[in-house]
Amino acid sequence: MGVDPSVVGRTYPPTPVYEVGREKLREFADAVGDPHPAYRDPAAARALGHRDVIAPPTFAVVLSMGADAQVVRDPAVGVDFSRVVHAEQRFSHARPITAGDRLVVTVTVDGVRSAGGHDLVTTRGEITTEDGEAVCTATSTLLVRGEG
Repeated sequence: MGVDPSVVGRTYPPTPVYEVGREKLREFADAVGDPHPAYRDPAAARALGHRDVIAPPTFAVVLSMGADAQVVRDPAVGVDFSRVVHAEQRFSHARPITAGDRLVVTVTVDGVRSAGGHDLVTTRGEITTEDGEAVCTATSTLLVRGEG
């Protein structure tokens, strides 16, 4: 059984609010090996015009992966997670993610296609503040390996 292409266009409810903490941003910057002081030091971030420390650009994956889980867990989509490979990830930022942000993600299935016996599922996660301010669009493609 493959991924059901009729789910293209399906939008899931917004995720619970994720409050961005300074310590989490520092840990993420350490994990990706980015030494920029704006990820750790509020004074350095303020000197660059930000209200608090900011996130490395790829930090948005922390939020988008949680939202994508709604798609993977939806039995109507037909994704066998044991066969999933994360194929592609892109981010388009409207502004930096900043400590103190309270963010939600609304995910939509943008595409399903088959190639070489596998299915590719593309999702678009709109990351906004809980008040609806656009922050980032995260586009993910999951490859669901075919059987055999």
